[in-house]
Amino acid sequence: MKLRVLHAVLVVTLSACGSAGETERPSGESLNVVLFVVDDLGWRDAAVLGSDFYRTPAIDDLATSGIRFSRFYAASPVCSPTRASLMTGRHPARVAITNWIGGEQQGMIRQADYLRQLPLAEVTLGEAFAGAGYATGYIGKWHLGAEDDFLPRAQGFGWTRAVNRAGQPGSYSPPYRNPDWPITDVPGLGGDPPEAYLTDRLTDEAIGFLEEHRDRPFMLVLSHYAVHTPLQARDADAAPYQERAGVLGPLEGGPTEDESGRSTTKLRQDHPVYAGMIAAVDRSLSRIVEALDAMNVADHTAIVFVSDNGGLSTLSGVRGDRAPTANRPLRAGKGWLYEGGIRIPLIIRWPGAAAGLGGTVSDVPAMTTDLFPTLLSMAGISLESGLQLDGVDLTPILDARADALPHRDLFWHFPHYHGSGNRPGGAVLSGNLKLVEWFEDGEVELYDLAVDPGERIDLADSLRSETQVLATRLASWRDSVGARMPRPNPEWKP
Repeated sequence: MKLRVLHAVLVVTLSACGSAGETERPSGESLNVVLFVVDDLGWRDAAVLGSDFYRTPAIDDLATSGIRFSRFYAASPVCSPTRASLMTGRHPARVAITNWIGGEQQGMIRQADYLRQLPLAEVTLGEAFAGAGYATGYIGKWHLGAEDDFLPRAQGFGWTRAVNRAGQPGSYSPPYRNPDWPITDVPGLGGDPPEAYLTDRLTDEAIGFLEEHRDRPFMLVLSHYAVHTPLQARDADAAPYQERAGVLGPLEGGPTEDESGRSTTKLRQDHPVYAGMIAAVDRSLSRIVEALDAMNVADHTAIVFVSDNGGLSTLSGVRGDRAPTANRPLRAGKGWLYEGGIRIPLIIRWPGAAAGLGGTVSDVPAMTTDLFPTLLSMAGISLESGLQLDGVDLTPILDARADALPHRDLFWHFPHYHGSGNRPGGAVLSGNLKLVEWFEDGEVELYDLAVDPGERIDLADSLRSETQVLATRLASWRDSVGARMPRPNPEWKP
C-alpha cells in the first residue's frame, strides 16, 4: 500500500529512461548510485582527512576523483537519528527519532520521548528510487526499527542482506553472533569459514547485488557495521598498526583531556585494532570501485561515502585512552554536540560533476538531511512539493554551478544523555558562529569556528547580542519542527 501511495507523489524526470517501472533498461541510460555508509567513522579517520596514523588508499583515491566536504555534519551525534535523516531528507526532530534506538539513559531530567522505528508514512530513499524503476538494495546496519514491518524491505528496498535488529553486530567473525545479546546477531551469512570477516562478507554481498543488477539502473546502500564496537579486526589488518603504535612514544600532556568534568577524550589516534577495522573498510571500498570498473558501469555510477556521526573518542566512567579514535583538533566525539561529535566525512564521486572538479574540497556547511534531495537530483528524480524536506540539493556545488549555497542555519536537537558523558541539549550553526544550549540548566555557549574550531573560547558573555539572537532562532526552530523536549525527573538524586 505504501509504495502505491508513493508513486502518486513521485514525478520522474529521467527523460532518457521513459516511464518508471520494473522493465529492464540499459543501465547507461540512468545514473546508478552506491551509498557507502561507515558507522562511527570520525572526521579525521582517513589519511586524506588528516590522519597520520591510518592508511586508506581507496578512500584517498575516491577523494582525488570526487569532491570532499570539509564541513559536513551529521544530523545527530548518534546513529539512528542521522540514519533517519539520511533516509528521508528530514530532520530527526521532525521525524521524532532523536536518540539511538535503545538508548534509555536518564539523569537530572528525563529524556524526551522518541520513536523506536522509522514511520512507514515517511518517504525513503529506497521508495523514491524504486518508484523511478531502480533496483534497490540494502546491506548491513539499519537501526531504524527492529520489527519485520520496519526493516529495509518494508521501506522500499527490494533486496536486503545481513540486516540485524540492533546498532552493532554480535561479532565480526563467523557466525557473527553474540549469545548474550541475540538482537545483535547478523542473519543470512551462515556457513562462512572461521577466517571470514564481516566487513569483507558484506562486500561480497554488495558485489553480488551489483552483478545481478548490472543491466538495469540500481541504487545500493552498503551500510557497514564497521567501525562500530565490538572492536575486532583481522590479525593481518591490525598487525601493521601494532608496529606503528609501538614507536609513537608518550604524548606530551598525556593521552586524554577532561571534557566538561563528565568524561575524558582521547587525543591521539593509536588503536591498532580500530585501525585494522578502517583498513577493512578501505579494502571494501576498493573492491566496490574495482567491481564497477569490471562491469563497465563506473562511468554512470555515483559513489557517496559518508559516516553517521563523529568518531568515538569520548567516554564516561572509563579511561578515555581506551576510546577507539581521536578527533583532535575538534572537541569531544560521538554523543556530543561539539564538533568532534557531529562533523563527519563526506566524499561524492559523480560522473555528472563538472570536469576538473576531482580532488576539490568544499568548505560549504552541509548536513545529512541534504543527501536525500541531492541523490534524487543527481538521478533526475523529482518529488512533488507536498513532501516537506529539511535538506537542500547540493548538486550546484558538485557540478560547479555554484561555490556556495544561500545562507541557512543548521540545527541539532539531542534531548538525551549518552555514554560519552553528553547532557541533553541543542545547537545552531549560523555562518561561523555556533551556539550550544544545555537543557538541564539553560546554559548556553557560543563559539566562532573560524578562529576556534576546537571550541575552546566561549564568547557567550562577550557577544551577548549574537548569543541571544541565536538562542531565539534555536527555540523558534524547535517549535517549527515540533521538537520533543525533556521533562523534569522527580526521581533524580544527585
